[in-house]
Amino acid sequence: MPKPFQPSVVTANHLLDGDVIYQTAADEWSRNLSDAEVLTDEADAQIRLLHAQSQPAVTVGAYLAEVALSVEGPEPTHFREEFRKTGPSNYAHGKQVGAAPGPLEASEETI
Repeated sequence: MPKPFQPSVVTANHLLDGDVIYQTAADEWSRNLSDAEVLTDEADAQIRLLHAQSQPAVTVGAYLAEVALSVEGPEPTHFREEFRKTGPSNYAHGKQVGAAPGPLEASEETI
């Protein structure tokens, strides 16, 4: 029996800098998981994923990542997604030192 669909977000890596990005409800991309559109319907999620995969000028490796809902927004349910959210752990830099990730700049986005 297949596993029931869980709330998910569309995630990928940005083509030019490799950073983790999340698809928003406004059909844009953000580096911040809290900006991501949480998808609760499996059919809608598959459509959003296909749309993300059709943007090879922006994204690499788009897929659905399960999330749990919290008061702060979506939170990863798997350690891999937690790691992707916070960035490399070899030393504190980028997301780990408080550099606030956010929406991609217009010059970075080719959608």
